[in-house]
Amino acid sequence: MLNDFSTLAEQYKKELLNSVIPFWEKFSPDKEHGGYFTCLDRTGEVYDTDKFIWLQGRQIWMFSTLYNNVEKNEAWLQTAVHGADFLEKHGRDKNGDWYFSLNREGRPLIVPYNIFSDCFATMAFGQLAKATGNDHYSRIAVNTFRNILSRENNPKGVYNKTIGGTRPLKGFSLPMILCNLSLEIEHLLDRSFVDETIDRCIHEVMEVFYDRETGLIRENVNTDGSFSDSFEGRLINPGHGIEAMWFIMDLAVRNNSRDLLERAVRITLDILNYSWDNEYGGIFYFMDIKGKPVQQLEWDQKLWWVHMETLISLIKAYYHTREPECLRWFKTLHEYTWTHFPDPAYGEWYGYLNRRGEVLLPLKGGKWKGCFHVPRGLYQVWRILEKLSAEQAG
Repeated sequence: MLNDFSTLAEQYKKELLNSVIPFWEKFSPDKEHGGYFTCLDRTGEVYDTDKFIWLQGRQIWMFSTLYNNVEKNEAWLQTAVHGADFLEKHGRDKNGDWYFSLNREGRPLIVPYNIFSDCFATMAFGQLAKATGNDHYSRIAVNTFRNILSRENNPKGVYNKTIGGTRPLKGFSLPMILCNLSLEIEHLLDRSFVDETIDRCIHEVMEVFYDRETGLIRENVNTDGSFSDSFEGRLINPGHGIEAMWFIMDLAVRNNSRDLLERAVRITLDILNYSWDNEYGGIFYFMDIKGKPVQQLEWDQKLWWVHMETLISLIKAYYHTREPECLRWFKTLHEYTWTHFPDPAYGEWYGYLNRRGEVLLPLKGGKWKGCFHVPRGLYQVWRILEKLSAEQAG
C-alpha cells in the first residue's frame, strides 16, 4: 500500500476531512463569548477556557486555508470569521502588539512578550483576507507583519529577561517562521520588499544557524553567528530544523533554485538520521549538538508536530528530487506516526507520547496544541501525494 500514492492520498484526505476538522468544528468554537476553546480532552470536552493567541490565529488560518484551497464551504469560512472577530476585538494592546493569552471573555492574561502571537495573527488575517476579499483584514495582516520586522532584533522587547551583553544570543525560531510567513502574505506586499525579506531569512537559516560541521540546525547562536558552547548554543530541536526545510523547499521552488532545494533535502535527511530513536522509533524532541545532557526534561518525548512536519518535508523532498532515501524515510515515519498518534475512537490525534511511544497525555488540545499542525500536515501531504499519484497513473 505504501507504494500506492493514490491510496495514501485518500488516507490523509479522509483523516483531515472526516476526523480532524469535524472534531474542531464540533468542540472548539465558543458560541457564547467568541473565539475558540483549545483545551480539549480526548473526547472533546473543554477542560480550561483560557484562549491563547497563537492557537486562535492558527485556527483562523486553518479554516481560511481549507476554504481557499479545498472547497468553498461556507461553514469553514464562518468558523474562521468567528475567530477573527474575537481576535480583532480583544487580541491587541494599545500599541498593536498581540497578547499571549486571554481569559474566556477576552480580557488579557499575559502581556505581548511573544512575537509568535503576532506571526500567527498575520497568517490568520492574511489568509482570511484572501478568502473574503476584505481589505480591513489585509491591513491588519500587513501592519502586524511590518511590526514583526521592526522587532526582529529584539523580539521580546521590554519583556526580555536576559541580562544584555553577557551572552547575547539570537534564536532560530523567528527567521524560520518568516520564511513561511513571507509566502503566506506575499499577495499583500510589494514584490521587492518580499524578495528582500525572503533573501535575508534564507541566509539566516541556511548560513547562520546551519552548522556545516554536523549538518544540523542550531536553535541559538551568538549575535555574530558563531557557536556558543552553552545549553542554549548546543540545543538542537529536530522538529524545528526539519519543518524549516520544507519552508526552504517552497522558497527554492518560488526562486527556481535547484541548489537551494537540494541543500534543504540533504539537511532534512541529516537531521532525521541524527535524531531518530533507534531503540523505540520516533524523533527525539530535544538534543545536544555535542551529545551532552540537555536541560529540557521532556527531551525524549515524541510529539505530534515533530512527526507531522517531518512527513511534510520528506514527501516534498521526494516529490521534488525523487531521492529514494526520502521515500524510504517517509514510509518509516508514516508507519510510526499512524500507529501511535491518531485516535480512531474519538477523532483528532494525541499530541504527547513518552519515549516508548505510549500516550503520555490524552488531551487533543491545550496551551500549545491546537487546530494547526495535524490538519496542516494532513492537507500538505495529501496534496503532494495526489500529484505523485497522478504521475504514477500517467
